[in-house]
Amino acid sequence: MQVNITFRHLEPTEALKSHVKGRVEHVQRYIDRPSEAHAVLHVENLAHHAEITVKAGRFLLRGSAKSKDMYASIDEAADKIERQLLKHKGKLADHKNGTHGEAAPVEVRHDVLDIIDHPERPSHRVVKSTAFQARRMTVDDAILQLDLLGSHFFVFQNFDDGAFNVVYRREDGSLGVIEAHTA
Repeated sequence: MQVNITFRHLEPTEALKSHVKGRVEHVQRYIDRPSEAHAVLHVENLAHHAEITVKAGRFLLRGSAKSKDMYASIDEAADKIERQLLKHKGKLADHKNGTHGEAAPVEVRHDVLDIIDHPERPSHRVVKSTAFQARRMTVDDAILQLDLLGSHFFVFQNFDDGAFNVVYRREDGSLGVIEAHTA
C-alpha cells in the first residue's frame, strides 16, 4: 500500500512515519484490493492532529483525531477507519446472508446544472451527468454509504416501503432524509 505522510508545523521523524505506516497496514487487512493512504499530521495550539484518508476501491475512508500526544491521535484516527470498515463488512455480510431484500437496483441519473443568464429568459444547461444504481437498503445502510463515500447526499430505495429516498448532510453537520412517495 502506498502511504503518503504530510507534516505541518511538526518535525518529520522516522518514528512517526513508521507508526503511521504500521497503523495503516493494520487497517489494510480489512481491505480486499490494494489501496493508497494519505496522512496529515500537524500541531495547532498544543493539540496534535492526525487525519488519515484511505482509498479502498471506490470507497474513501477518513479518520481524524486530536489529542495531546501525536501517537494517540494517529491511533484514534486509524481506529475510526477500522470501525468504519468493520461496520461496512458486517453490513455486507448481512446483505449476502439474505437479511435484506433481493430487489434489482434502479438506475438513477444525477445532473449538475448551470444557469445561463439571458436578458429575456434564464435557462439551464447540464454541466455534468452521473448515472448510478439506487440499491434497496435501510436508512442506516444509506447513512453508512454516505459516510464511506464522503458525499453530501446519497440516493437509495428504502428497504421497508420501496420508495426512493435521499440521505443528505445538512449545513449544520446533521443528517436529513427526504422520502419520496407516489401521489
